[in-house]
Amino acid sequence: MSVSARANLFRDRYALSETGYHDLVVGGFWCTVGNLSQMLPMAVIFLATNDFVGHLLDSSRPLPNIWQYVGMIAVVLVLLFVAQWMQYSKTYNAVFPESARTRIGLAEQLRKLPLSFFGRRNTADLTSAVLDDCAQVEQVFSHVMPELIGTICSTTIAAVVMFIYDWRLSLAVFWVVPVSFIIVGLSSTIQTKFGTKYLRHTIVVASGIQECLECMSQIRASGQSARYMKGLSDDIDAMERAQISGELVPGSFASFEGALLNMGKATTILVGVALVLSGNIGFVTYIMFLLAASIIYMPMSTMFESTTELLLIGTHTARLREINNEPIQAGSSDFHPQGHDIAFDNVTFSYESEKTGVSAGAGSAKTVLNGVSLMAKQGEVTALVGPSGSGKSTVSKLAARFWDPDSGTVTVGGVDIDTIAPETLLTDYSVVFQDVLLFNDTVMQNIRLGRRDATDEEVLAAARAANCDEFIARLPNGYHTKIGENGSTLSGGERQRISIARALLKNAPIVLLDEATASLDAENETKVQQALSRLLTGKTVLIIAHRMRTVAQADKIVVLDEGRVAEEGSPKELMAQNGIFAHMATLQNQSQRWTLK
Repeated sequence: MSVSARANLFRDRYALSETGYHDLVVGGFWCTVGNLSQMLPMAVIFLATNDFVGHLLDSSRPLPNIWQYVGMIAVVLVLLFVAQWMQYSKTYNAVFPESARTRIGLAEQLRKLPLSFFGRRNTADLTSAVLDDCAQVEQVFSHVMPELIGTICSTTIAAVVMFIYDWRLSLAVFWVVPVSFIIVGLSSTIQTKFGTKYLRHTIVVASGIQECLECMSQIRASGQSARYMKGLSDDIDAMERAQISGELVPGSFASFEGALLNMGKATTILVGVALVLSGNIGFVTYIMFLLAASIIYMPMSTMFESTTELLLIGTHTARLREINNEPIQAGSSDFHPQGHDIAFDNVTFSYESEKTGVSAGAGSAKTVLNGVSLMAKQGEVTALVGPSGSGKSTVSKLAARFWDPDSGTVTVGGVDIDTIAPETLLTDYSVVFQDVLLFNDTVMQNIRLGRRDATDEEVLAAARAANCDEFIARLPNGYHTKIGENGSTLSGGERQRISIARALLKNAPIVLLDEATASLDAENETKVQQALSRLLTGKTVLIIAHRMRTVAQADKIVVLDEGRVAEEGSPKELMAQNGIFAHMATLQNQSQRWTLK
């Protein structure tokens, strides 16, 4: 395998950019220089000791020039400073831009992925990948990996030089090095197993805490607080046990490797003493080898303490690679439809066999749509109705290319939306869901999300058209009031009207409404419907509703049943057919007359 191929393989394995790989190589070089520079003071001491001891033993030798060694010490201090400064600069300072590139690249990748990906993945797992995995990669490539490269290179160079000088003492110093690496290799599987187990438990706990926070009201209302907290406590205890074992096992190996290095010092002392007593080496040489052993063992000891981080880096980078290798929704940024009719032509969709390629979960594929063909014309309101699970929401999501169909085509104005970049496509869409998502920001900024360059006057006009003025006037700072996380300080109807104001401000030619009034009381439903009437004028409208009175004025109704188009026509025509729609309308009329007795 060529050097270039090996470099690409290494980059892919550890999720490094080309710049990051280059910085790592440079950082490893300067770690090598930094480690070798630590031996320079020993070399000066060796030369000075040899000269002074030689003068003491042989008075005929001239007295060494003290200023010569002062100058050498000064030069060594300068070299030490430069080496250490360059080592810091090329490792710690260089890794942070790479970390930033990794995080930004990950965010860009997540931005381009289909929304179905987020339905398949646990939110806590994704959060852990973006935060924890990136942090661990940053830690390894700023502290561990360059030091590993530097330690291996500097130890190899020092070993070559010392073996040339005296192979017997060098063997006494370096025999522990290959033995230590063999122990690391043999123990890697065990250390990785315990470390990976701990990572799994941290994700379980993070997911449990997030679920607890999101569902606290339901947990309390159902009287399940004690049971739920007991389960969460058990998960935390399991994580704690995994963390203890995950630190104890690698710590034990690190301690053993440290003890092994001390054995290297012991063998150096024993062999050195024997050689000195036999007259094979001088005492100064013996002392220098002892000092060299201490200097060489120091970075090795630090490296062995970080072995677990190095072994687990593959787990962290694998999770990052998994996200980066997800197929994105690509397409052209050139979108010029002939009108805005939405057409489905023989569309089939199932969660597991979706084009994005990754299973939605275990088990067989669930077919949601099977050969659906329908048309939503511009200037008309097309309503989707049908039993729960019939595929209504799936149709709306496919229409906006939140997901891609398995087969068939979805077109807007004659253009296959599968060929258009989602961000370009969605500039022509306004979407109002039943579950409104708001940000912990002001009312003004939440509405302005519909069009970021809108003026304050345009935002206010959209708010008035959506009947928002009444409740905004009651807020402490009006339009400049922060509304809490996901609009927690507002009622459901108020949040829905802000969502509609956002859609009005965008003024897109296509409007998707998914159960926009399903959870509202009669008064709020009336206000929201008044706002919607202003939003829908002249647009291509695709509306999903369970309440038959919501779609009574629709131009066309498409009835879905078990993923197929069962009926299609105006409300009057469908009532005359006495089919599924008529049956649903009859049942709802009967339910409205139901009362408590």
